[in-house]
Amino acid sequence: MSDHDRNEARRKQALRDLERVGETSEVIATSSLRRAAEGVRGHFAGADAEEGDSVELWGRRIGRALSLVVLIVLAVYLAMTYL
Repeated sequence: MSDHDRNEARRKQALRDLERVGETSEVIATSSLRRAAEGVRGHFAGADAEEGDSVELWGRRIGRALSLVVLIVLAVYLAMTYL
């Protein structure tokens, strides 16, 4: 096998490896993003409340929704006041 053939084989293998790395990294980033989104959704849905206690479940949902609203209002207020 000549040097040219060996270099061409190495080049093709490197291209295959780069394609595989690109596919793998996309899957990892997507799954991480999906897990984060599911965690946020579960947090605001009150998934950590006790089973069968609907008052606690709705209390958590309402409290977390109100805290998000207050955070947004505070951020807007601070931005308008100091920027």
